[in-house]
Amino acid sequence: MFPDLAYVSQTACSNIINHSGTTKESTLAENNNFTIHALELGPMENFIYLLHDHSSDTAAIVDPAWDVEEMLALADEKGIRITDILLTHSHHDHVNGIETVLAHTDAQIHLLKTEARFWGKNLVKPKLHHGGDTIKIGATDIRVLHTPGHTPGSACYHAGSELIAGDTLFVFGCGRCDLQGGDPEEMFSTLKRIKSELPGDTILHPGHNYSPAHPTTSMDVQCEGNPFLHFDEQQDFIEYRMHVHDRIRSTPYEAVSKEEALKSIGR
Repeated sequence: MFPDLAYVSQTACSNIINHSGTTKESTLAENNNFTIHALELGPMENFIYLLHDHSSDTAAIVDPAWDVEEMLALADEKGIRITDILLTHSHHDHVNGIETVLAHTDAQIHLLKTEARFWGKNLVKPKLHHGGDTIKIGATDIRVLHTPGHTPGSACYHAGSELIAGDTLFVFGCGRCDLQGGDPEEMFSTLKRIKSELPGDTILHPGHNYSPAHPTTSMDVQCEGNPFLHFDEQQDFIEYRMHVHDRIRSTPYEAVSKEEALKSIGR
């Protein structure tokens, strides 16, 4: 179980700005507490998020990497002060802009204690968390979910009806489990909990733009079309994640039915 997973409905407008400079904006909930801005940056289609609390005009930047100056400029343009850095995990493509952010701000770094131990980096006074903790940005509460599988201390950040998922869950995909620290058994358990415990109207904000036609979607849509959420048996998930998926699928990802997913592993 994710500890204390009750949530309060809030508004998050998700601004997806891609390399062409175009912007897609959608209003996703009921009131007006925070906004999530997203920039696609770097050679690996990373989404870098800025979660802006309206009451304080402060923000957390999530997984700062690559051309972080663009996000800093966006914050300056909107009069937002970055006070916190939230890390979903410690892979280089999600953390290589931390020093740039710290050179321009006095932001506090947040990550799970398990991930800090796995990473082994000598960070200056990071705030270490456990699953179920709450991080407060102004008036906005952000729930920290421990979602191991891609790395031992991978985290998702749950604010209102929005889930910033890092490399745990993509639109119609999920993170690899064959890198150092990856564990397909843990990933299977994590995705089962996400599927069963998060409301269907939760909006997924992934760590990479691997499905450009759908930069964000609801969990209801993912439960219908994400092949990694179709497997009820651990051994079937492991077979698909570790041996089948990368052989039969490539980006951009689109929906896969449960029948197709099971057929791909001979079920």
